[in-house]
Amino acid sequence: MMIAEITSKAKRNRRRKRVGRGPGSGHGKTSTRGHKGEKARTGTRGHVLREGGQMLFFRRIPKRGFSNFRFRRTFQVVNIAALQETFEDGAKINPSVLAEAGLIRSAADPVKILGVGDLSKKFDVEATCFSTSAAMKITRAGGQIKSLG
Repeated sequence: MMIAEITSKAKRNRRRKRVGRGPGSGHGKTSTRGHKGEKARTGTRGHVLREGGQMLFFRRIPKRGFSNFRFRRTFQVVNIAALQETFEDGAKINPSVLAEAGLIRSAADPVKILGVGDLSKKFDVEATCFSTSAAMKITRAGGQIKSLG
């Protein structure tokens, strides 16, 4: 008998664990919850308070000043060196082409081209924004840049 034959005949779905059905089941009495404690009580499914009878940490700390969290823009970054390796000379590069090549995750999110690496090929690049060094290297190599955003 081979292992492949055993697994093909074995049951695919395991039966549900029925807890609280007496001592003979092996999951009786405490129903796999252990003894006492917050997780043994009813009504704590999914959440357990970490702090005891004190004011929560987030409510204790003062909230003053300005936070940039709601206003910041996050960019998908692509280096010049990655463009040099991936694309042919004279290629037209835009966010959808970059996503197709696997250099960025999504063409819908903003893209920034950074100037890390050397560039010897000529590209026409469209992106949300460019670093100063990237823009300089692309134009020096004979390419064009177009800012989308």
